[in-house]
Amino acid sequence: MAQGQLLLERHTTQRPIRAHKGRVIAWASNLRWSSDGLEVPCWNGEVVRLAFAIDTHDREIMAWVATTDGISGEMIRDLMLACVERRFAALRAPHPVQWLADNGSAYAAHDTRDFAVALNLVACFTLVRSPESNGVSEAFVKTLKRDYARINPRPDAATVLQQLPAWIEDYNEAHPHKGLRMRSPVSSSTPSLNQPRVRFDGGNSTAQVDCVGGRATRRAG
Repeated sequence: MAQGQLLLERHTTQRPIRAHKGRVIAWASNLRWSSDGLEVPCWNGEVVRLAFAIDTHDREIMAWVATTDGISGEMIRDLMLACVERRFAALRAPHPVQWLADNGSAYAAHDTRDFAVALNLVACFTLVRSPESNGVSEAFVKTLKRDYARINPRPDAATVLQQLPAWIEDYNEAHPHKGLRMRSPVSSSTPSLNQPRVRFDGGNSTAQVDCVGGRATRRAG
C-alpha cells in the first residue's frame, strides 16, 4: 500500500506554513500587516531588541515591543492583539488580515500561529534568508537606525527605551515617505479606532524592560 501511495498522511496538529512570494505593499489599509525585529546597540554594550508591526499600505507602526531580553512568542502574540485592538477596537479582525513575518521561532511557534487564527489573521512567512521579500519592514528598520538611533545618544538601554516612544511617534506623525507622496503614515492612513499610548515606567539599564503596544513593564534583572 505504501508503494501504491494508498496510505493516508499521518495526522499532525502542526498547521502548514503559508509562504509569501507576491507583492508586499497592499492596495488599502488593514489588508496586510508586516512584522519584524531589529537591535539597537548601546554605547555601554547593552542591546535593546525591538519588534514591531507595520501596515504595508499606509506604513503606520501600529504596535511595538521593546526589551533588553529576547523577543518571545508571547510578546509577538501581544503585538498581534494590540494591532487588532488599535485598528478595529475589537478582539478579532472583522475580515482576514495577512500577517507577514519571517520564520523566526517567535513567529512560527504553534501557539503564535493558533493565536493568529483566533484573531482572524492569516500568518504568511517570507522566504528563508530573503529580507527583501519583506521590504516594507526592512525599510522601517533602515529608517529607524539611520534617522533616529544613529543621531541620538545611546549610553545605555534605559536611555534608548525612554526615547523609543518619541522616535516611533515622530515616524508615524511627521516622517515623510516617498511611497506616500512625501506624507507621513498617520496623514495617509485610515484613522485608528483605538490608539494606544506608549509609556516608559522607569527602571535602570540592567533591568529587563518590556514595552508592548501601549504599556511598559519592568522585570528584575
